[in-house]
Amino acid sequence: DQLCNSIKQYNVAISAAGKSKNWRKALGLIEVMQNDDLVPDVITYSAAISACEKCSEWQQALGLFGVMCSNAVQTNVITCNAAISACGKQGRWQHGLGLLRVMQDADSLLDVITYNASMSACGKGQQWQQALALFDVMLATDLVPNVITYNAAISACHKG
Repeated sequence: DQLCNSIKQYNVAISAAGKSKNWRKALGLIEVMQNDDLVPDVITYSAAISACEKCSEWQQALGLFGVMCSNAVQTNVITCNAAISACGKQGRWQHGLGLLRVMQDADSLLDVITYNASMSACGKGQQWQQALALFDVMLATDLVPNVITYNAAISACHKG
């Protein structure tokens, strides 16, 4: 491992660990970063949560999201989407919808990916009614569904 001496360098290293599906390394780098008296930022947490999402480590992703919130690091749509997706990959639709509600309560900007990930989570949990309700909510916004949106809705109905 190469020594990192800035938040940006750690973020790049954490992102690389995520791309290689090495969530443990990503989390370890956060610990090393903190030991180097550097404070993880939203990009750090987003990269680490994304690493967990790629490996279906939903509990780790939620744990990081919780740490992020308790450390008063402002969440963003990328962070939330990755955490929702991590939950969804394991059929943890309740947790995914909980994160969606947190985003809605915080008046966060939701995007198509947010709804797609949430609908997919519902589909994996055989909650087709929830998925279609999310589809309706999305249609009531200015967001335009894409092919992934329609696939998530169809898949949820098929699994339900």
